[in-house]
Amino acid sequence: MSNWTDVEKKDIEKAFKRRKNLGELHAKLLSNIKAKLPAMEALLEEMSGHWIYEDLIYRFYHNSFKVYYIQGDTLRIIDILKSVAPDNYELNKKFMGIVKEGTGKEFQSSHNKEWEKHTRPMLEAFFHAKAFLEMAVKYGKELKEPPQCLPSGWALLLYYFYLR
Repeated sequence: MSNWTDVEKKDIEKAFKRRKNLGELHAKLLSNIKAKLPAMEALLEEMSGHWIYEDLIYRFYHNSFKVYYIQGDTLRIIDILKSVAPDNYELNKKFMGIVKEGTGKEFQSSHNKEWEKHTRPMLEAFFHAKAFLEMAVKYGKELKEPPQCLPSGWALLLYYFYLR
């Protein structure tokens, strides 16, 4: 028995109906990633660096309003990932729900009383977005063509675009 919600099942069914040639779409995704690979690598390096990965996560534990800056970085990752989607495929609704909960927030001093409630979703959204970016960069470098036997990270990336 699957753990999919009715909404997810409906989205997946819709995606299956749109797929005429899954192999072709996987190839298009990989081609799009390879075309944007230099920009994706640069963004990943920036997202993994001191001023974002280290400093903004530190700001969460330090209870600094600066953790709110991570939302913009999350959205930058999403923008580049959207740009490689084959045929303007929709992004995974589970992921977009995480993003919705972790972006678009403005600091208010009242948030200090429930710090984790307001800021942990921001980190969660960033971590998920960064993981997808990492997989895109990794498999953009490693793969010459879409694999028949899917490595977990490539399969994860396919789920991002409902291509799995």
